[in-house]
Parts: sequence; C-alpha cells; structure tokens
Amino acid sequence: MTRTLLFMLPWFFLIGCSQKKKTSTKFPEFEIGVVADCQYCNCKSGNQRFYRQSPMRLKEAIDTLNTYPLDYSIHLGDFIDQSFDSFDTVAPIWATLKSDRFHVLGNHDFSVADSLKPYVFEKMELNDRYYSIVRNKWRFIVLDGNDLSLHGALSESKKQQTDSLFNLLEGKNLPNVVPWNGGLSNDQLNWVEDQLKLATMNEERVGMFCHFPALGVSNAHNLLNYEELLSLIEENDCVKFYFNGHNHAGDYIEKDGVHYLTFKGMVDTQDSTSFARVAFKKDSIFVTGYGRELSRKFKINSRP
Repeated sequence: MTRTLLFMLPWFFLIGCSQKKKTSTKFPEFEIGVVADCQYCNCKSGNQRFYRQSPMRLKEAIDTLNTYPLDYSIHLGDFIDQSFDSFDTVAPIWATLKSDRFHVLGNHDFSVADSLKPYVFEKMELNDRYYSIVRNKWRFIVLDGNDLSLHGALSESKKQQTDSLFNLLEGKNLPNVVPWNGGLSNDQLNWVEDQLKLATMNEERVGMFCHFPALGVSNAHNLLNYEELLSLIEENDCVKFYFNGHNHAGDYIEKDGVHYLTFKGMVDTQDSTSFARVAFKKDSIFVTGYGRELSRKFKINSRP
C-alpha cells in the first residue's frame, strides 16, 4: 500500500502543475478590427483622396476581418465625406461585419444638411455621442471630438461653448485652431474623469478612441483643448493607448508609457488601402497593418 501511494505521488504532482498552468490570466487575450476615414461620397477624386473607391475598400477590409474571431471592430470617424445619402452606400457594407461593431464620430460625418444632422447618429447606430466599451478587463473610452465644433455642435448651449473655446484660443497662433477640428465639452471631460475612476476602482486597463489626435509628431490635427485631456491621461496610470484617425498620413508618439497612434486614412491613395487588426496580449499590443497601415508592437506600460 505504501509503495502504491509513493508511485502515484508524481502523477498527482504533475496534474497539479498542469492545472496551475491553465489558470486564466488577469487580462484575457483578444483582438479587434480598426478602420479609419473610409470617407465615402459619390465625388470625383481630389487631394489624393479616392472617394468612390471607398465602398470597395471597405468591403475588402471587412471580408478580411471576418476571417478572424474578433471581439469587435471600430471605425475611427469620417465614415462619409459629405451628403447624407452617402451613409446608405457604406452602412450596409459595415453591417456585414461578423463581430460587434462601433463608430466614432468624425467631422465629415456632419457634412450634411443642418436639418439632417440629428439623424446622423441613427445612421451610425449610435445611442450616445460618447460612450465606453467594457470588455476583457479593459475599458475602451470612445470620445466625441465634435462635441464642441463648428460642424457637430447641435444645441445652442454647445454652439455657445464652441464659440467661447474658439475665442479663447484665437490669437495664440496654434496650428490646430482651424474650423475642421473640434473639442471636448466640460461635461464630456467630467465623464472621462469618472470613467477613469471606475477603471482604477475595477482594476481595468484603459484605451481611448477618438477621431482627432490628442498628441503626435504633428499637432495640426489635434483636439482644440487636447491639453485638458492629456492632463487627465497623465494623472491616471490605467490609460495605455489613444487611437485616432483624422490625419490621413498617420502618426505615432509615445509619452509616459501611453501609445498615441494615428491610423492612416482608408480613402487615400489610388492603389492601396489601410486598416488593421489589433491584438491585446498580457503585456503587449500588436497592430497588424494592411495596405499603407504599418504593423507595430507596443509594450503595455508597467503602470497598474
């Protein structure tokens, strides 16, 4: 009897080790799809933008993304270039995604008649202008950089706040103070602060999505009040990345362990495309680029 127990001890020991190896990690691995600036309209090509090719490019991207078990896919703004009926061409293509799908509002998404702007949200399947996606111990904060803007501020209160923001920045000779950029209202900034507190309390990592950059080598496309947002990011160790579109040339900079990546515009160039898969691992983020979009590896900073 004693010999039998001694013989079986290594077997139990091995099972114990095997079970320990299978223990799930705190942050599960998963992958998402990312597209920026599809920017379709039935318009002639111009400024190196090939608007009529966007539906074909979007379909090709989705055909590729659909071959992977993505957690979700997100478009980073400027789904259309202009004209409300442009949504009717690209929205059905976007709806063929097998994964969950989300939108970020871009400035061109409001390049429609004023009377039709309230209906943009329905076309883009948006219940809220800014919102969060909580998955896999991550909190993805989706910002609305058109909250205060000349194109997307729809209420009188937001229009007045927009005018005040432009007046405040006027005369400072800043490259980003231009009509096609936008900013975040105080209400939205307060909401972001609350989201970051929730993430910290729940021990979640945070990524941010916006149409407009908050930081880059070039600052010409930045949010009007990007410095206020950066202050929140710098105060909260949970933030790991900030992904955006708007600057079709793309951009990247890392600051204090946070990765600021501008995805290249899908609408640009005649013979190529641009989209990506982004995989989240325990300690790294892998961007697999297609067409003009570069593949990259980001180390997730060691901050909690």
